[in-house]
Amino acid sequence: MTKVQIGLVQMSCSADPKENTEKAIREIRVAAAKGAQIICLQELFRSLYFCDEENYDNFKLAEAIPGATTDNFGALAKELGVVIIASLFEKRAEGLYHNTTAVLDADGAYLGKYRKMHIPDDPAFYEKFYFTPGDLGYKVFNTKFGKLGVLICWDQWYPEAARITSLMGAEILFYPTAIGWANSQDEATNKEQYNAWQTIQRSHSVANGVPVVSVNRVGFEQGGAMKFWGGSFVSNAFGSLLYLADHEKEETVVVEIDKAKSDQYRTHWPFLRDRRIETYQPITKRFIDED
Repeated sequence: MTKVQIGLVQMSCSADPKENTEKAIREIRVAAAKGAQIICLQELFRSLYFCDEENYDNFKLAEAIPGATTDNFGALAKELGVVIIASLFEKRAEGLYHNTTAVLDADGAYLGKYRKMHIPDDPAFYEKFYFTPGDLGYKVFNTKFGKLGVLICWDQWYPEAARITSLMGAEILFYPTAIGWANSQDEATNKEQYNAWQTIQRSHSVANGVPVVSVNRVGFEQGGAMKFWGGSFVSNAFGSLLYLADHEKEETVVVEIDKAKSDQYRTHWPFLRDRRIETYQPITKRFIDED
């Protein structure tokens, strides 16, 4: 099987986790009815993006993984015969939390989880208050429909993460995401930020010869101060856009990816062949001082 149908669920969220979960389930069913085989949800889809503030009450949103949500989604995956990529707020232990994505195979099996490695700390994105950096390493999940690499939001800015996950055998890279524009920004700044966000991820396709699937949320949050910019997309194994979602609307779409194209692009553009791995030791340093 070289061609696979990818479902993207780009949606807005409310303050009610139950309502958001039910909405995600409905849209997973819509994607499956359209022929999706692998369905990816956005980052932290069960809630509003709560990291806009440092509020201890928000830790109550966290859950065990595996746990109730992965059990429910596993049953749904089995019923529909689809793979589900679900981004959740994980409570690992008392006082220890992660931003985590679980993968459920098409037979309902829980294949494991990836914990977000790169944790941002910016105005309205205070993730270091909530999340411990991932300690499971980079992950590839061998599903019914292919080997999937899963990274999360801020990870998307780091070529090292995409490279390592690709070298581990990922055939497609998935990025559940939550990113938006502050309403105080001008349109030129908004455009520049979105273009950078899309470009860096499409570059992972080019450099590694694998498709990239990035799924963002939409809608106004943080009392209307933040507009999540949507713009979910799929790029092929050479960075060309196969699909681009709207900045405003909720969308559930299915996009076909041909995994066989990776061999074609990697053969004609042999970046992996020409890597000089013996020269890359400096990348393990924080910064290289001249003296």
